[in-house]
Amino acid sequence: MEGAAAAVERIWPGQPAEIVPLDGGITNRNFKVDVGGGTFVLRMGGERTELLGIDRTFEHAASVRAAEVGVGPEVVGFVEPEGWLVTRFIEGRRLGFEEMREPAVIGRVATALRRFHDGPPIPGRFDAYAVVDEYRREAERFGVQAPEQFDEARRAAERIRQARARQAAVPCHNDLLNANFLDDGSIRIVDWEYAGMGDRFFDLANLSVNHEFSLDDDRVLLEAYFGVARDADLASLRLMRFMSDFREAMWGVLQSAISALDFDFAEYAGKHFARLEAAASARDFDRYLDMAKG
Repeated sequence: MEGAAAAVERIWPGQPAEIVPLDGGITNRNFKVDVGGGTFVLRMGGERTELLGIDRTFEHAASVRAAEVGVGPEVVGFVEPEGWLVTRFIEGRRLGFEEMREPAVIGRVATALRRFHDGPPIPGRFDAYAVVDEYRREAERFGVQAPEQFDEARRAAERIRQARARQAAVPCHNDLLNANFLDDGSIRIVDWEYAGMGDRFFDLANLSVNHEFSLDDDRVLLEAYFGVARDADLASLRLMRFMSDFREAMWGVLQSAISALDFDFAEYAGKHFARLEAAASARDFDRYLDMAKG
C-alpha cells in the first residue's frame, strides 16, 4: 500500500484519497482510488513484466482504443516511465463463469469483441506461435528448462500454423480471462496489457477455452460474431484453443522463473499442458486441421 499511496500522491498531489486494493490480478497490483470527487482504478505493473512481452505504452494505447470504441473504461491518466495506468472505475458487476456460457451473454461478448477487432490498428504485435518460443528462451535464460511436453506441443502448433495459412492481423486483447469482463449495461473488457495486432481467432479461442465452451457454445459464438457458424471457422477456433493453452502453459513456465509472487506457476503450467495434450490427442484434432484448410 505504501507504493500505491506514493503513486496516488504523485498523480493527485495534495488531495485526500481513499485507496483500496482490488483482487484478481496475478501479474499487477490494482487499486480503487476515491479522490477529487471521482473513483478510479490505478494499475501498477509488476516487476520484470517486460519479459512477458508486455509494453506499458502499448497497453495504454490499447486501453485508449478500447474506451474509444465503447468496450473499455475511460482512460484518464498514464504515468511514465513507470507505466502506471489510471482508468475510470466501472460501476458494474463481474460476469460469472457459468453465466459466460449463456447464449445471450455470448452474443453480447461477441459484439464487443467484434467492435474492437474491427477498429483502427493499435501498436504492438501478438503472434501466438512466436510467443511460446520467446517464453521458452527467457525461462531458460533464468535457469528454468521447458517441460518435456514442449517439443511435441511445438510440433502440433506448427501443424496448426500451416493448416490455417496467414491470417489478417486485427486489434486483439489476447487475455480474455473471466475476471476481465464487467457488465454495466454494456460489456466492458479490462486488462489490455497483452493487446496487440494479431489473429482474431486467438481471441475467440482464448475466450472459449478460458470459459470451457462446448462445441455448441462455440457455434453460438461464431454465429454471433460472423452471422454464420462455418465449419472452417469452427475448426480454426478449436485449433486455436490449443494455442491459447500453449501460451498459458509457457507463461506459467516463464513466471516460475522470474516471479517473486507466492503462486504455484508450475502447477498452472501443468494444468494447461495437460489440457492441450488432451486436445491434440483427441480424434477430432486431425479433422479440424483438414477443415481449417477450407
